[in-house]
Amino acid sequence: MKNLPLQQILWSIALAFLVVSVVGQWGGGATEVIPYSRYRQLLDAGQIAKVVVSGDQLRGDFKEKQPDGNTAFVTQRVPPDVAEALSAKGVEFSATPGSGTLGTVIGWILPPLLFVGIWIGASRLMSGGKGGAGGMFGGGLLSVGRSKAKLVAETAVKVSFEDVAGVDEAKEELHEIVEFLRTPDQFGRLGAHIPRGILLVGPPGTGKTLLARAVAGEAAVPFFSTTGAEFVEMFVGVGAARVRDLFEQAREKAPCIIFIDELDALGRARGATPMGGQDEKEQTLNQLLAEMDGFDRSVAIVILAATNRPEILDPALLRAGRFDRQVLVDRPEKKGRVQILKVHLKKLKLAADIDYDAIAAMTPGFTGADLANLANEAAVRATRRGAEAIAMEDFAGSVERIVAGLEKRSRVLIPRERRIVAYHEMGHALVAMAIPGADPVQKVSIIPRGIAALGYTMQQPTEDRFLMGADELRTRMAVLMGGRAAETLIGPDVSTGAADDLARATDIARGMVARFGMNTTLGPVAWDTEPGRFLDQPGTFWRPRGYSEATAREIDDAVRILLNEALERALSILRTNRAKLDEGAESLLAHEVLTGEELPRPTPEAV
Repeated sequence: MKNLPLQQILWSIALAFLVVSVVGQWGGGATEVIPYSRYRQLLDAGQIAKVVVSGDQLRGDFKEKQPDGNTAFVTQRVPPDVAEALSAKGVEFSATPGSGTLGTVIGWILPPLLFVGIWIGASRLMSGGKGGAGGMFGGGLLSVGRSKAKLVAETAVKVSFEDVAGVDEAKEELHEIVEFLRTPDQFGRLGAHIPRGILLVGPPGTGKTLLARAVAGEAAVPFFSTTGAEFVEMFVGVGAARVRDLFEQAREKAPCIIFIDELDALGRARGATPMGGQDEKEQTLNQLLAEMDGFDRSVAIVILAATNRPEILDPALLRAGRFDRQVLVDRPEKKGRVQILKVHLKKLKLAADIDYDAIAAMTPGFTGADLANLANEAAVRATRRGAEAIAMEDFAGSVERIVAGLEKRSRVLIPRERRIVAYHEMGHALVAMAIPGADPVQKVSIIPRGIAALGYTMQQPTEDRFLMGADELRTRMAVLMGGRAAETLIGPDVSTGAADDLARATDIARGMVARFGMNTTLGPVAWDTEPGRFLDQPGTFWRPRGYSEATAREIDDAVRILLNEALERALSILRTNRAKLDEGAESLLAHEVLTGEELPRPTPEAV
């Protein structure tokens, strides 16, 4: 707790004494302090209406208002023997209360102290619990405009580039920032200047915040960390005040780094809101734009920001001179996943059979955060089974747990439904195994998992893919339709189990027609031109339409044709391998889980 300034304490005590004095005078009203001898005279004369005795003090009221306007009196009692002796001689006498009594302490010392305590408590409460460090009038409601950014000292940031793996290109890009903060004079030797702002772009969990902290740790400079949401409040002008305060603090601490996480909460494009007018977010953004454009380039302040939605940011925020560079922090490829696994597993007790390449191959599309979660899940799984070290089976089981969900062995299916699920999953597996070039099948299970999955077929890609051709997309649709095709073969009535498969296949088909120009009838036209989210999940192809009803009908017909072709392809493969389908389904019903090696080998599709 920070102490109040001395000047504020002295003013508080003086004000408290003044209040006590005024209250004391006011509390007495029209009260006259009279000598005890005069009190006896007035009593003998019958001019006293009422008396209240409190110890040696007498308080009372006159029967009639006195010439000086007083209606009440107070006096101090004198011992009777002394009073009689003095009265006999005609001497005026009075008494005063003794000094150093408890009443004096309570009446004059305690109220000011209590007043000061209340003052300090109110100051702390109104300034957000941070005391009165802002001065006599700096706390209270005025402190709402102070930045909420957390300042981390240069010696407190222990993260370095060695703690960040799988994003080598991003680290190289940010290495220049570190060199500039360490030796700013070197960059100015030839007239160059460091980029004013760097925007880290990528999906959630890829290590954008960790990279920013690594830059601060490598450069050994103060690090201001905040989020875009912390600038926005219900009070108008608060966000802009916090932006100004943040940059003022940064100038005092330069060289330093300002890191704004979730920039899209603050930097959304202006005018995008349905309500007209200038809202609070726009005022805050305007102040940020002004600060980034206004601070001196010679001041070593680097602004790092992170977002996973750069497409909604205001163009003025991304222009040259503000966020000059955009650094992509994408999901790591297989080599990057191996590097990340080595970072997260180095503190764990591993068995001798651990193969980093095999674990990386099982986790396509995993981010750094996903891999950290995988390492923890594997450690928990090994601990639960009482093992001395974490084995490969723990990682394999953890991948299933993360991808497919928790096993629900308590969810008991009736025999008919269990049979349908077995044929459904075996249909996926056999179609995938029969089509050359499809991802290999790793495992098939009919154990319910997660919220709605009654079974699953796990395929493991042999390599990371960044482009896909039309044939590969058709293959994916055929594999997805394998479950519906198997259900069609075993009975005339199909179930709702293929709902998710149909949705994913439809998504792929619509993408082929409307985005990728892979339909010969509609031609090489991108009918879906609406901007979408950056770095969409694989398979998320659909967008709101921006074309006529006639074109929409043609697109729907083309999508339907693609899906029917995929279903017919899957049906053809399963009819050819009907005996293998029955054999695999019966084996799956008996064992519940089959690995890729245990599955029957179908006849390959004729090319």
